[in-house]
This record gives sequence, structure tokens and C-alpha cells, in this order.
Amino acid sequence: MTKKIIYISLSVIILPLIGFYARTKYCTSEKTNFSRRHVKGVLHEDNIKNGDIIFQTSLSGQSKAIQLATHSPYSHCGIIYKNGQNYFVYEAVQPVKLTPLTKWIARGKDGHYVIKRLKNVDEVLTTLVIRRMKQTGDTFKGKNYDSYFEWTDDKIYCSELVWKIYKRATGLEIGKLQALRDFDLTNSAVKQKMKERYGDNIPLDEKVISPASIYNSELLIEIHSN
Repeated sequence: MTKKIIYISLSVIILPLIGFYARTKYCTSEKTNFSRRHVKGVLHEDNIKNGDIIFQTSLSGQSKAIQLATHSPYSHCGIIYKNGQNYFVYEAVQPVKLTPLTKWIARGKDGHYVIKRLKNVDEVLTTLVIRRMKQTGDTFKGKNYDSYFEWTDDKIYCSELVWKIYKRATGLEIGKLQALRDFDLTNSAVKQKMKERYGDNIPLDEKVISPASIYNSELLIEIHSN
């Protein structure tokens, strides 16, 4: 009788967990499949090139604070590269890595994204420069994500990775560098996140590049969004 009760109790606990896991895996798979079908359509229109910068609203724990502080819906970005017949996003997450474009899109809020490109892309992003961008990016590969947004190469965050690759490989500054104090730090959600990260010693003079600053760069034009 005791064993039967134990089995029933375990079933009550385990079966819902299995169901939750199955639903989560199914939803993730559906989102990825949708992104894959969508990206194929975009590629058919030849709307993606090496070096394009892609933006999305991340679902990470800090995303909302970034949006509020920068007054922008976009909290994550990366650089698109083509490897063979497939497209990837080079991004600073944990750690810095290449992520298949379809998975990257599926990971963002509602699958929404925007792709931007240099206005004079054909003049600047030659085959040689793209190779230099990849080589520059390789120096960051595998590095940890920088949740403190420090302006060093020891760790790195998403927009910092994009900015430094472009700066070092092309000489262009995509987006305006700011100090942490330049952002809107008044919202309670932002204050809470800052408190979690820095305690009472907020580095207000730290140099920062935000996804919003890159997104708003006058050097870029929007070429596709979904």
C-alpha cells in the first residue's frame, strides 16, 4: 500500500514536469522551424550579406532594464556571417560564439528582428575586410559575457563586440560611445538591476556602447525587418 502511494505521488509530480518539458521543447522547435522558413524567404530575396548587423529584443533577465535605460526596444545585437551555405550570427552571449541565424531569431521576443547595413557597404566591406572582421572577432571567441559592461577585452557584451570588430577591422565607429551616466537610470527596474550588479559603487563614468546607439548610427540603413 505504501509503495502504491509513493508511485502515485511520484506520478503526480513527474508527469506534469514531463508535459511541461515536452510543451517547451515543442514550442521552441516550432519557433525555430518558423524562423528557418522565414529566413529562407529572405535569402531568396538576397537581403542578407556578410557583415550585416542584426538586432532583436532579448528575453534575458536584463533586457527590460536595457530597453528602459536606452529608450529602445532592442537589447541585443550581433554580426551576420555566411559559412558555406548557412548564415550565422556572431554574438556575445555566454560565451562569445557563432549561432545559427534561425536559432538566433527564434530566441528573441516574438521572432522580431531588424537587419541594418553600412550605407557604403560595397566600398567598405570587401572580401579582404570581411576576412579581417572575422579574424578580429576570433580574438574574442569563447570569452565570457561581460555583465558589468566594462570597456576591456577581458570579457565582452553584445554591442561592444559589434563596435570593436567594426572599429578594428574597418576604422569605422558604428554608434556613439557614451558614459553609463548618460543613460536613463531613473526607472525602478533599472535601479534594481544596477544595484544587483554594482551595489553602491556604480561606475557612472564607464565607457559604454549600447545596442540602441549602434541601431541609430547614421552610417547604417535598414534593409530588412520582421
